[in-house]
Amino acid sequence: MVAVREPEDYLEVLQSQRGGFSFELCKRNAHLAKQASIRPPAAMKSGTTICGVQLKDAVVLAADTRATEGPMVADKNCEKLHYIANNIFCAGAGTAADLEHTTQLMESQMELLRLATGTQPRVCTVVRRLSTMLFKYQGYVGCALVLGGVDVTGPHLYQIYPHGSTDMLPFTTMGSGSLAAMSILESEYKEDLTVEEGKALVAKAIRAGIFNDLGSGGNVDVCVITKEGGTIFRNMEKPNERKFKAQYKGFPKGTTPVLKEDILKLCTVESGDVTMSG
Repeated sequence: MVAVREPEDYLEVLQSQRGGFSFELCKRNAHLAKQASIRPPAAMKSGTTICGVQLKDAVVLAADTRATEGPMVADKNCEKLHYIANNIFCAGAGTAADLEHTTQLMESQMELLRLATGTQPRVCTVVRRLSTMLFKYQGYVGCALVLGGVDVTGPHLYQIYPHGSTDMLPFTTMGSGSLAAMSILESEYKEDLTVEEGKALVAKAIRAGIFNDLGSGGNVDVCVITKEGGTIFRNMEKPNERKFKAQYKGFPKGTTPVLKEDILKLCTVESGDVTMSG
């Protein structure tokens, strides 16, 4: 067993921790890992491809629909486009529960702000609140967001990292398939895209993530946000539809033997009156 010497006074403690980090537990952890086969918890890799482009009078967001649980596909058709306000939506990558609760919290706060002020919430308000909240948790709330909206100052597109940093960009991608999606956006994005061209571009970027990243898959969801509001096009493209599906064949009667059969007469009905049997 590794001997751990107790410090005699505060000067020894101070001297041992000079440099800002204490290595006291490193030998203990190595011993536990070697002798007791105790492994520290490993972080799960999350997989997603999300992206967004800013147009002249609109913002278009898109996302895949695969939810993973480590190496397994937990949901083939989950929804990663989240409503925040009529004019503000976001696409989320990271921990599903954190994304769901964080976006619902922002939706609630923006609705209360709208009722209190009587005005439409601005995109920068949501970004500042999300950034402040995520920074407070130092990255432990796993929310990577592509947030877009149209307010009185025009269309805006932001990307928000789990640690709270933000960027305002004309086009952006996030998630494990972001490099494949970014290769499409960087080569084909133009400032004068129409809404239909923007939808086709983000759908192509998400397809690149789906086919080149194991953590991304399923279908393509697209959201178009204008000054009139946002519209989500659920399953706009289905690049991975099953071509062959096994026909359902029911089991024939008698496949499972009946060992015992009891018929219990619990009540009797006479002229509309129900009498319980003892």
